[in-house]
Amino acid sequence: MSDEELVKLYADGNNEAFGHLLLRHKDYIFSHIYSYVKNEDDSNDIFQETFIKVITCIRNRSYSEEGKFRYWVMRIAHNMVMDYMRANASKNVVSAENEDFTLLNNKDISDGSIEDFIISIQTENQLLGLVKYLPENQRQIVYMRFYEDKSFKEISEQLGCSINTSLGRMRYAILNMRKLAKEKNYIG
Repeated sequence: MSDEELVKLYADGNNEAFGHLLLRHKDYIFSHIYSYVKNEDDSNDIFQETFIKVITCIRNRSYSEEGKFRYWVMRIAHNMVMDYMRANASKNVVSAENEDFTLLNNKDISDGSIEDFIISIQTENQLLGLVKYLPENQRQIVYMRFYEDKSFKEISEQLGCSINTSLGRMRYAILNMRKLAKEKNYIG
């Protein structure tokens, strides 16, 4: 069953349908959260809060099928991670008054700042927005390669085309996305 069919079933009271959705997407969503938070306990908390929000939205019938279910959940997870990062930003402030701490203020050896994180999320959201304007065959390749982390061999097998065709579609997708980004003033 598709995600949208499972969402409809769950909205109509079929709890097993949500179990299928959760199993289908939990690893991807959790990995994404963990890649930013880098703490398993906090990542689990954010993951649970994300799916509580998902459940609430579906039950209240405020989920709209404008896009893919996974990307909708990813957007919610991103927002939850940003809230977490903002809440914890003040806890991670280090004073540089003592010379011993100058090493800790070295950007090259530290995790990204909240600003870096927010810029990363904004860039990812802009790219996701651009993907929507691509022709279907290019959009499929981009989603499978970057969001499902499939190799070009796996993509070509799933789509029933050659690896060269997949690579060519990806090349055109990137060219089209660059053109769209310039048109939308995403890049200078």
